[in-house]
Amino acid sequence: MKITEVRAVQPIAAHSPPDWRTSMGQILVAIDTDCGLTGYGVGGGGLAGLHVVRTVLRDLLLGQSPEPVETRWQALYDATLPFGRKGLAIMALSGVDLALWDLRGKAERLPVARILNPRCEFKPLPTYGTVWDDVPPDAVGQYRAFKLHVGHQPTSDPVSATVGAVERARRVIGPACPLMLDAWMKWDLPTTLAVARQCAHLSLDWIEEPLPVDDLAGYARLRDECPIPIAGGEHEFTALGFQPLIEQRLHRVLQPDVCWCGGLTELVKIYRLANATRLRVCPHRGAEVWGLHAIAALDPQPLAESGRPWMTWVGGQPEIADGFIQLSDRVGFGVEIVEACLPIASGT
Repeated sequence: MKITEVRAVQPIAAHSPPDWRTSMGQILVAIDTDCGLTGYGVGGGGLAGLHVVRTVLRDLLLGQSPEPVETRWQALYDATLPFGRKGLAIMALSGVDLALWDLRGKAERLPVARILNPRCEFKPLPTYGTVWDDVPPDAVGQYRAFKLHVGHQPTSDPVSATVGAVERARRVIGPACPLMLDAWMKWDLPTTLAVARQCAHLSLDWIEEPLPVDDLAGYARLRDECPIPIAGGEHEFTALGFQPLIEQRLHRVLQPDVCWCGGLTELVKIYRLANATRLRVCPHRGAEVWGLHAIAALDPQPLAESGRPWMTWVGGQPEIADGFIQLSDRVGFGVEIVEACLPIASGT
């Protein structure tokens, strides 16, 4: 099997958010082969990511075998080193890597989860919903856990505002339902510690990305002083980038995004590194099919975060029902892309 074309586009649904989540956060990659199989993956990087795929990455793949995927990944990574060990180039590479894994599954006539773990059982997996500020009462029961996104709050007193939000959420979801916070890199060290201390009695499972991602010294302080576990990694890239977080145990919960961090090849490495040090992995947007296969196959404590509902152009995405999600046993990632609706010819 040889690669005959590598295509990429940025699909935008009518209800896509009019911000970076659409313009930078997602691209679709298709890899065609001479035996009629096409692999699909979702990466990121927006128009810049498309350019990386259509030029550097495409040139390296045309005429090559898709296998071994891990060797292809290393060649693609080496080619992008001059312009990005992190960020846009790796987000673009992620979509290519996922498309290669989709091809691997289709060629072997297996779901990706079964390639990762031949004994994988396709059982329902618990999910959590990310909500802004407050948990709607009608959402209770739709997920097994909730995360409050509080980093956007335009207030001079983020501590009181956040504590109030957590107290309201607890009243809605009850004392037993797991609850987390996401500060989206907007706090400083004193704010984080104050929130954690005032919320310690409210049973938070973690506080996610309270500090900028490069503030390793601040995260070391939180590791030693914060009474609530710290989570992060959504905006980190490659297993090499995760190594300091793991070796120094700066995060108790690691949250790589498979569509950004370098693809499934890197997510598998991150799982191995984390398991060796008994840290938890809870992938960002893990309920999306791209990460769900890894959770089903590799995760001893599975919990899948709700994904991007506007990406209706990805067919085959399992639905969340009563707080659980279940993979199908379709080959590859099990996705369907209606190409008639998404002309993704290279160079367009």
